[in-house]
Amino acid sequence: MRLQLTLRNLRIPFKTTFRHASAQRSETASVWVEAQSEDVVGYGESCPRPYVTRETTDSARAFFADHHESLCRRVVDLQSLREWIDAHTAEIDTNPAAWCAVELALLDLIGKSTSQTIESLLSLPALVGPFRYTAVLGDSSEAEFTATAHGYRRMGFIDFKVKLSGDLERDRQKLAILDGLDSNFRVRVDANNLWPDVGVAVTHLGQLGRSLAGVEEPLTARKYSELGRISAALGCPIILDESVVSTDQLRFLDGAPGRWVLNVRVSKMGGLLRALDVVSACRARGIPIVVGAQVGETSVLTRAALTVAQAAGADLFAQEGAFGTFLLEHDVCEPSLMFGVGGMLDPQTYPSLDTPGLGLRIKRDA
Repeated sequence: MRLQLTLRNLRIPFKTTFRHASAQRSETASVWVEAQSEDVVGYGESCPRPYVTRETTDSARAFFADHHESLCRRVVDLQSLREWIDAHTAEIDTNPAAWCAVELALLDLIGKSTSQTIESLLSLPALVGPFRYTAVLGDSSEAEFTATAHGYRRMGFIDFKVKLSGDLERDRQKLAILDGLDSNFRVRVDANNLWPDVGVAVTHLGQLGRSLAGVEEPLTARKYSELGRISAALGCPIILDESVVSTDQLRFLDGAPGRWVLNVRVSKMGGLLRALDVVSACRARGIPIVVGAQVGETSVLTRAALTVAQAAGADLFAQEGAFGTFLLEHDVCEPSLMFGVGGMLDPQTYPSLDTPGLGLRIKRDA
């Protein structure tokens, strides 16, 4: 396989600005990689985030420049790809999102070149749906929050994630709006590392006025013992996102007090293969899994996340993403891979997913 790799920034406007405690976005901030051999092209995407993995699009470009020649020279199939990964573990550890885009493009290319779907290539069962997604509500104004919540309800969503602001009355109002629509909604909250200590976090969360299915990242990242105390105080699980970005960090949870759920995002974890390894390690420890998403993902990362969600099996706690053109002004493929009524995405309604590689029809001019 004579390999060529190219990288560029991917910027697609949003239809609305999305806000949370760590950032606000009105367009994608992603990295796009194409892997080509002969007349076959594979496509990959990732979302470098400074507040998640300390990466930027510039650092991703630097990683790509450092390793481009080695990849083109050494990767010819899945086995050589795995060997390259094993030989460059330290570099991938510090550049997981950068590597994600490269790896997805290579997996897509290898799958197409060998006439295998991603699942077949990785010796996994074929996709079987449907997959149910969570309605995610950002830290928007009351009017915008209410309108969006009503929109989700009309679509039939039953699982909600609410981004907190740190303003108690504002956060209480958000949850009251949801309870006014249906008190049976399952609701979890995401603080995006808002608070400096346990006491402040427990006080705020305890005064929100409703039971929660989970609390995501209430403290600055990686304070595992303190997070366990919050879980015990509130009687609900802590969802770890920024606090766990590699399989190695799971050791900090062994024997720690508290109940845990891990948010596995393909870009954050360093690609599909590493995300699958994390899922396997979580299942061995009895840790439920959220298959999460970065704001602004295209259908490429949505497709990769389906493989991860299926691997989670009965330990899948929730699934996020698949917003497609509900959020993006346009997607990179046609049709856009996105949830529908009830927050459901059924692979059977996307026949191309049964074709080699990622199974997406990419629009090269997008």
